[in-house]
Amino acid sequence: MKIQKNEIISLSLRIKSSFASSLSASLSTEAIFDYKSGILTIDENANSFVDLRARWNTIMRGLIASEQILKAVDKEA
Repeated sequence: MKIQKNEIISLSLRIKSSFASSLSASLSTEAIFDYKSGILTIDENANSFVDLRARWNTIMRGLIASEQILKAVDKEA
């Protein structure tokens, strides 16, 4: 599949987690997201695959770090 230069590339991720609310708070400055009924949905768009990959990597690094911190705090409680 060849992507045309004027096409927008999109990714969407749905996360169902006991930490979904807190994870959504960690994304407040990073991504477009929606949180409803314990499900976090993240949508990202870009004009090129390279840009989308960079944005997605940033989002995923933030989510992974947030989840690890939340698990550590939950374990200590």
